[in-house]
Amino acid sequence: MVKIGIMICDRNRKCTGNKCFKSIIERDGVFSKYPPEEPIEVVGWIACGGCPGERLEFAPADMKKYGAEVIYLASCYLAGYPICPYIEDHKTYIENVVGLPVIVGSHPMPQNYIDAHEKAGDWERDGAAEWLINVTGDPETAKKYDSTDPDFLKK
Repeated sequence: MVKIGIMICDRNRKCTGNKCFKSIIERDGVFSKYPPEEPIEVVGWIACGGCPGERLEFAPADMKKYGAEVIYLASCYLAGYPICPYIEDHKTYIENVVGLPVIVGSHPMPQNYIDAHEKAGDWERDGAAEWLINVTGDPETAKKYDSTDPDFLKK
């Protein structure tokens, strides 16, 4: 069993987590590296606390105390306009101070988000390519997570 913590962007502090949890259950995106038979336990789910990350100093440590072996900075860090400007800071702090590895991204980026960011040009402008590798690249899965797709509720 792997135990994980998920930190979400405070802009999405009221998020239900449905896409993150769906990707864990279905082993999509970043969670595809875990075999279906290996349980994944989410030991913590929290918003960062707002820029620059007021909960950063205690939340990942609490998750580690309760068994987290890795922290995921959720896909919402990349989905907003602009992307979170503190991704690298959060990753560095958690890895160097808390001592846990960090993966940027959780669920696959929905196709409607990909389309919107490509039109806006902000991912390119903000140098997000290295972070997007984990959450883009599979058009079928991107469509599966696109809640604007007329067939979304049928899937």
